[in-house]
Amino acid sequence: MVKVIGICGSPRKNGNTEILLREALEAAASEGAETELVRLAGRDINPCRACDSCKTKGECDIDDDLNEVIELAAEADGIIIGSPVYFGSVTAQTKMFMDRTRPLRSNFRLSDKVGGAVTVGGSRNGGQETACGDIHNFFLIHEAVVVGDAAPTAHYGGTGVGGAKGDSAEDATGIETSRNLGRKVASLAMKIHG
Repeated sequence: MVKVIGICGSPRKNGNTEILLREALEAAASEGAETELVRLAGRDINPCRACDSCKTKGECDIDDDLNEVIELAAEADGIIIGSPVYFGSVTAQTKMFMDRTRPLRSNFRLSDKVGGAVTVGGSRNGGQETACGDIHNFFLIHEAVVVGDAAPTAHYGGTGVGGAKGDSAEDATGIETSRNLGRKVASLAMKIHG
């Protein structure tokens, strides 16, 4: 059985991004994947310090909670990263996760894993696609296989709208695109790794 994890980069627990990420994971599970939600909120996480220890040791010298998340990503077959849109990009928490995966790149441990993005903006055209692009670029640099939300919508990924906490639960487009993404990540991961 393939495993798909959802990494929620929102600083808010149970917020709009998590709502849509859960939709994506439920859809992945409906395809037969084992799933797990991983929140960055509430964890002790720190930014990369550019010490280059990961280049010589193959692991990060920073002793915090991100090391566990990084290893979960390395062990998964599919990874969906969810982030609210902050000024057209991902949150600092999401970026810290992405930057700290540098040890995985030394031997391309994310190669051929299936990656997708769920993003939530304050309006329908609130930077969701640019934030998805940042997540896609992260996956491409790791040699992962990037997917969008697939037919019948076929966009960049799960893209939702939410201002107040819980708004995404009423966003039909965000729910549909997130579900389509989850199914696509799981089905392609099964073809590659199953």
